[in-house]
Amino acid sequence: MTMPPAPLGGTEPLIDPHAHFHTPLTNRSDWARYNASRLEMGERIGIRCHVASILGSWGATSPTYFSSPHDQTRANDFMFGLADQHADRVRAFVAVNPNFTAHALAEIERGMGRGAVGIKLAAARRTTDFGLLDEIGAAAAQYGVPVLQHIWQHRRREWPNQEASDGVELARLAVRHPKATFLLAHIGGGGDWAHTNPAVLEVPNIVMDFSGSGIDRGMIDEALRWVGAKRLLWACDLTLCTGLTKLRALAYTGASPDDIADMRWRNAVRIFPAGTFDTALARALEAA
Repeated sequence: MTMPPAPLGGTEPLIDPHAHFHTPLTNRSDWARYNASRLEMGERIGIRCHVASILGSWGATSPTYFSSPHDQTRANDFMFGLADQHADRVRAFVAVNPNFTAHALAEIERGMGRGAVGIKLAAARRTTDFGLLDEIGAAAAQYGVPVLQHIWQHRRREWPNQEASDGVELARLAVRHPKATFLLAHIGGGGDWAHTNPAVLEVPNIVMDFSGSGIDRGMIDEALRWVGAKRLLWACDLTLCTGLTKLRALAYTGASPDDIADMRWRNAVRIFPAGTFDTALARALEAA
C-alpha cells in the first residue's frame, strides 16, 4: 500500500483561522474548483481545519466590503452548509455588515445556532465607530467567540470602496470590550506591519494573524519580539502559497518548539469555543 506524501507543513497539527470560500452567487465561474482546490491543497500542506467566511457575493451583486443583508444571509447559509458538509475540517465564521445593525445582530444569533465559532467583520465600518461596533463586541463576549477584523496595516489615507481600520483603531475598540477576543487580520497585508506591533502591545485581547500576501523577512520575528507567541496565529487568508512560506519561516525565527505549536494550533484551540477543533485534532493525531 502506497502511503500518502508527508504534509508540506509537517505532521504536527495545523489550523487556519482565516480562510475564505466562494459560492455559485459570486462573480467567479470557477467557484467550485476554487473551493475544492482550497481543501485539496490544505490537505497537502497539512491544514487540519479551515475556519472560514464568505463576504456576501464577493462584489457580484453588492460591494464586497458593504454586502447587502440579502447577499450576506445567502453567503452565510452557504458557509454553514459547507461546514456541515466538511465537518471534519471546516468551521464557519458568521460574516456580518455592521451598517445593518439589526440584521447583523440577528445573523450572529442565527449563526451561533448553526454552529458558527466566530464573527467576521470586513471593512464595512471603521472600528472606531463605536455606535455600531460596540454591539458586535458585546455579542462576541456574550457568545464567547472571537471577532476576526479586516485590518489595513497603518492606514494613512482613505481607500476606495472600504472603511479600513488599522491596529491603532482596533485597539480602541478592543479596550472597550476586554471580555471579547479580537483577531487582527493579516499583518502580511496592507503595508506597514511594523506600525501594528506597538499599537496593540498593551491590549492583550488582540491576537494577530500572519496571513496576507506579504512575506517580509523579519515580520514574524518582530511580532514575536513585541507581543510573544501566545498572541500570534499562523493563517493563510486567500493565498495558501504565502501561508506555506510563512509556516516554513517559523523555524528560522528563534521561536521554541512550544512557541511554534502555539502559533500553529494551540492558540486557536484556546481562543475559539471549547470543542471547535476536537474532530480536526483527532485527524491530526491519527495522521501522525
